[in-house]
Amino acid sequence: MANQLPPTLHAHALENIQFIRSTMERAAAFSAVPGWGGVLMGMTAIGAAAVAHPLRLTERWLLLWLVEAAIAAAIGVWAIVAKSKRSGTPLAGPATRKFALAFVPAIAAGAIVTWVLYRNGSVADLPGCWLLLYGTAVTSGGALSVGVVPLMGISFMALGAGAFAAPASWGDGFLAAGFGVLQIGFGIIIARRHGG
Repeated sequence: MANQLPPTLHAHALENIQFIRSTMERAAAFSAVPGWGGVLMGMTAIGAAAVAHPLRLTERWLLLWLVEAAIAAAIGVWAIVAKSKRSGTPLAGPATRKFALAFVPAIAAGAIVTWVLYRNGSVADLPGCWLLLYGTAVTSGGALSVGVVPLMGISFMALGAGAFAAPASWGDGFLAAGFGVLQIGFGIIIARRHGG
């Protein structure tokens, strides 16, 4: 019986352990950013750009890119879930919630602005809008993730600004460069340095 801690000391130790665990969970970075999933997303974007370019700025062009966005989102979610399972990182933790709260608003804004630009006949501005707002989402969410992710977001934002300044006929090239080449390049870096 001499080895047992007094009840109050035992309860105090448990409280300290729970506090430490809670603090570590809150401070943890979101590490399930999918590297190989990003590579796959980039490959589908390059394919979409090739198919979409002859249709540029038509309703079929817009529909094709919206389908590509849905495919990329599905790949991204699947890759995040798969990476979190491999690493044993729970997706229901505070780090995931913080990442989502930083990432999702800019994506939602992109969806709303897409509708507004389409309704107003400004489809030529969509490539810049999509790159800029996706970059904003990645930069914001990436502040809670591994260091290379915000750099990826800033790169998307720079491409978005370039797309606004360039002729409308270059839009698919900018989309391919961002959602394709940047996504593949940073995806490889994330996969190699941060576990897939």
